[in-house]
Amino acid sequence: MADTQQQQQGQLEVLSALDQAKTQWYHFTAIVIAGMGFFTDAYDLFCISTVTKLLGRLYYYDSSTGKPGVLPPAVYGGVTGVALCGTLFGQLFFGWLGDKLGRKKVYGITLMIMVFSSIASGLSFGCTAKSVMFSICFFRFWLGFGIGGDYPLSATIMSEYANKRTRGAFIAAVFAMQGFGILGGAIVSIVVSAAFNNAYPRLAFYDDEIGSTAPQADFVWRIIFMLGAIPAALTFYWRMRMPETARYTALVAGNAKQAAIDMSKVLEVELQPEHEKVKKLTTEDRYSMFSAEFLSRHGKHLLGTTTTWFLLDVAFYSQNLFQKDVFTAIGWLPKAGTMSALEEVYNISKAQALLAMCSTAPGYWFTVAFIDYLGRYVIQLMGFAFMTIFMFAVAIPYYKLRGEPCDQGFCGGNHNLFLALYAFTFFFSNFGPNSTTFIVPAEIFPARLRSTCHGISAAAGKLGAIIGAFGFLYASQDPRDHKQDAGYPNGIGVQKALLVLAVVNLLGLLCTFFFIPETKGQSLEDLSGENEGLAAGSTMSLSRSQTKNRGGEGVI
Repeated sequence: MADTQQQQQGQLEVLSALDQAKTQWYHFTAIVIAGMGFFTDAYDLFCISTVTKLLGRLYYYDSSTGKPGVLPPAVYGGVTGVALCGTLFGQLFFGWLGDKLGRKKVYGITLMIMVFSSIASGLSFGCTAKSVMFSICFFRFWLGFGIGGDYPLSATIMSEYANKRTRGAFIAAVFAMQGFGILGGAIVSIVVSAAFNNAYPRLAFYDDEIGSTAPQADFVWRIIFMLGAIPAALTFYWRMRMPETARYTALVAGNAKQAAIDMSKVLEVELQPEHEKVKKLTTEDRYSMFSAEFLSRHGKHLLGTTTTWFLLDVAFYSQNLFQKDVFTAIGWLPKAGTMSALEEVYNISKAQALLAMCSTAPGYWFTVAFIDYLGRYVIQLMGFAFMTIFMFAVAIPYYKLRGEPCDQGFCGGNHNLFLALYAFTFFFSNFGPNSTTFIVPAEIFPARLRSTCHGISAAAGKLGAIIGAFGFLYASQDPRDHKQDAGYPNGIGVQKALLVLAVVNLLGLLCTFFFIPETKGQSLEDLSGENEGLAAGSTMSLSRSQTKNRGGEGVI
């Protein structure tokens, strides 16, 4: 009885009501509203991979090579990587701003940046290769900047709305919309390229080098980019209608009355403002991020969330770069010269959609199903362990699994096993650290620093993505002279690069083991230590009450 009373007195009523609330309609509404942002994020970040080959054919064809045009290394790096750079800066900036101005105010800003930049990326002013590529890079940087803000804000809002029993599943469901976004981008690319190919059919490149790329194909990549604005625009109205989270309103802004009013409407219960408790929470123990107090309380946590997310993204984004070997080996992607430009977009998109349906998306939803049973720590540890195992299983017999180059792509090898091992690395990254690294930073830091710390953790991940994507791209080049992709220097080869990634996964497992706490089933305020001041006060109060009871006074 005393323990229950102490727990109730040691937490604001409005926050206790959120922690204990049954799953209600507003939970699903919040998942959809926040999740559509992540659907858009994934669509915008990954749809570029379906059209880079087309951009090369359209703007960089060189008749002297006898091959379809490809983007030069510097241009390819800029087009594919600039959005990641923008995302990194957006995560840091909007993460900080979300703690300063509030989650809701900043949430709408990020969405409008994404809508505008998606449309502008497709318009891409100019008609020369240089002007078009510069325009794409400029607007995709700002697209990434808006996407970056969605990470800390969506995670923080969902964690602060959820009850503690199913909080992990709710945050994971928001992040799982990434899987649908990747699939959605591939499906849109399939539909658009198929429609244009049907309207403007062309021979394969080897049969007609110039005619294989229809002039109308220039509209394909523009339409694919611009359609990414639709899901973001559709959710803007509902994002603006969401009330500010009670945890920000009470614990950061210090407005007990507004927090009670907002959550009374959301939870459909009567809640009373607790001015004294809020005053105590917002005036005492307000240490900053750059204080010794933060270092002692949360330094290990921040080290854990940044290192594990960094290592995960090094491996995750690098894996995408040897998809062409996998798809070519198993026959999903014919040689470029045997296809027209639009057929190539169609086949690349189809292969990406198949991988998303079979491996990427299911992994996210396995996390949703099991995270509040197994816990964040176990799933992240398990994910890194299996990623390490499967990456070694792909890397060590890589050339035997892939087969040798031939006219049909790669001949010999064990292509079914090659695909299965590759798919399982993606499955366990999503049913593992790719989901949990997003969830944990939204739970373990205090409300006034939660969005900032999540942004820092996410930015560390994007730094890993940039290093992984570009480092692996260069490292995976053939070490033999004249065997590299056009414009690239000698590398260490795909096999050795995959062995390096396996070691990276192993390091992620070790960092998880030493630095990541379990957060399952606990209140955000207990995890962050924000209840300590109130709990101390309530303990003193209970001690006095129990003394009176022993003296025969105040007995109920």
